[in-house]
Amino acid sequence: MDDKPSQVGNAGGQSATVIDDQRLRDNDNPAWVRFIESTDIAEFCQSWLAIQCRQIKDVVGGVVLLEHSGSASYAPVAVWPDIRRDMQHLTDTAQRALSEKQGVVSNANRHDDADSDGQSCVEIAYPIQLQTDTEPVAQSKLVGVVVLEISPRPEADLQLALRQLHWGIAWILDRFWRDQQSQDKRVQKRTIQVLDVTAATIEQSEFKSSAMAFVTEIATSLNCDRVSIGFNESEQIRVAAVSHSAHYKDKANLVSEIELSMDEAMDQGSAIIYPALPDSPAMQVMRATEKLAERGQSAVATIPFSHDGEWIGAITLERSIRAERGDGFARAEVEMCQAAAAVNGPVLLLAKQNDRWIGRKIFDSVQELLSKFIGPGHVLWKMAAMLLLILVACFSIISGEYRVRADAFAEGGVLRAIVSPYDGFLADARVRAGDIVEEDQLLALLDDQDLRLEQLKWESQRDQYTKELRQTKAARDKARIGILSAQLNQAEAQLALVNEQLSRVELRAPHSGVVVSGDLSKNLGSPLSKGDLLFEIAPLEDYRIVLHVDDRDISRLQEGQSGELILSAIPDATFPVEISRITPVATTEEGRNYFRVEASLTNPTSRLRPGMEGVAKISIGEEKLIWIWTHRFTEWLRLWVWSWWP
Repeated sequence: MDDKPSQVGNAGGQSATVIDDQRLRDNDNPAWVRFIESTDIAEFCQSWLAIQCRQIKDVVGGVVLLEHSGSASYAPVAVWPDIRRDMQHLTDTAQRALSEKQGVVSNANRHDDADSDGQSCVEIAYPIQLQTDTEPVAQSKLVGVVVLEISPRPEADLQLALRQLHWGIAWILDRFWRDQQSQDKRVQKRTIQVLDVTAATIEQSEFKSSAMAFVTEIATSLNCDRVSIGFNESEQIRVAAVSHSAHYKDKANLVSEIELSMDEAMDQGSAIIYPALPDSPAMQVMRATEKLAERGQSAVATIPFSHDGEWIGAITLERSIRAERGDGFARAEVEMCQAAAAVNGPVLLLAKQNDRWIGRKIFDSVQELLSKFIGPGHVLWKMAAMLLLILVACFSIISGEYRVRADAFAEGGVLRAIVSPYDGFLADARVRAGDIVEEDQLLALLDDQDLRLEQLKWESQRDQYTKELRQTKAARDKARIGILSAQLNQAEAQLALVNEQLSRVELRAPHSGVVVSGDLSKNLGSPLSKGDLLFEIAPLEDYRIVLHVDDRDISRLQEGQSGELILSAIPDATFPVEISRITPVATTEEGRNYFRVEASLTNPTSRLRPGMEGVAKISIGEEKLIWIWTHRFTEWLRLWVWSWWP
């Protein structure tokens, strides 16, 4: 054909096509005219296939398959020469080209016509692949395939036909890219408009100003005469702001009609556009919207918006109908408004809720909570409330044993201290804390070397004074006799003291028990001062339990009350205890006041050791279960109210 384009774009989809539209129209070629003036992809592919089949010699038939949007299946959008012709026999060749992602040639027999007589033919197919500059061919997206059925010819002519088909597919790719670019531009423009509206909305600090900025920005962006926004309040929508009008409440009738239009859209859960768009639902009710449009001879679009699955408000757009601007709102304008409402609606609702005064916030919170128990729906909330009421009723009737809990510690009933009897040095230590000892068992040994020397010194002094005293008595010197007698008595006293200290060199247990404290094994040879504490020994079967009772519970305890004790070291056993003494002085520790209460074990056990810790519960008496579990809170609440009450 002489009417072909001057240049064809490459297969990558980047168009470099130049078409002389006027020359094609002058030639009165219907296929080229439809090709140039096509408005959708199906019409474009049909005219393109007709041109392509005429350029490739002896084409019997052809089909263009394109991918369904959102699916992996392909459907025919163009068939040549007759769109009603069945091209099912080309499926295998099309599938092969799609799987191999390259042009294929396949020999086949024609069986589609009654007069074909099994005439042989050749099928050539080429995939339509979209790719960007950054994507390799292997990762390009398959959007369709073109299959042609041609008469047999030499291999060179087949390759030429396949090459012509490959070049021709560049037109389809070019159309895809132009459509994609147009769509991207629309999305980009819509995104910029939404961001501008959002920026104008969030710049304001209060709900009223934010809502006014929102509707004013929408009105400016979409060239509307009036834009209103309303929010659902108690199952009835209320207009919150009207563009270019700070005193919209003065127009009660107009506001009422706008609210009715918003209610109409929210009840149906979809946008209402008047005049209606071609793809609008056929059975849509728009009585209130029509009335609002007739009032101002304008086009009206009411768009509801939701949050957390619930419709929270709507936007109503009004524009005077003028011939130069069309008869109504376009789909792109409605989509832009829907996107802006979806983004800013929840933001405005949050600002509206934050602007309420504290009393209204409390009232709304209580009302919302009550609606879950009284209103329709919320079955789980109602079941939970019924179960709670039943439990409260049961606990208010059923009684149980009330017990006071307290931290418990085990102490020895008698604590004997072993101290250093004199100044000296430690020679040996036989036991340490935790050891069980018997009565008179050796615990430690003190160094007696200095004492032995002291003993020898005073023995020699005593013998010397004794000898001198005998000689003086023989001389009958009474004055000297008195002096020597006194010196002899002093030496004997010092010797007796040294002997007494030597008898205490060995430190022995005063009774059987357990060593509670004292570990001198690492201090052998160290000096000791008189009175230094070396060991503490507690009897094995004589214990007392010390309870730290909270000051809120001390008034309920009395001597003689019984309870149970569980120790952390012996969690498998329970020990009965009985209160023996209550200390009337409180102790503060870690910000908590408690009283020291002493209790004794009813049944002594050999498993107990001093220093063990646990929890004790003292039985007070029978009380209602509801009181047992809530008395702490009610007492705290009573004290708090009393402290703030004038």
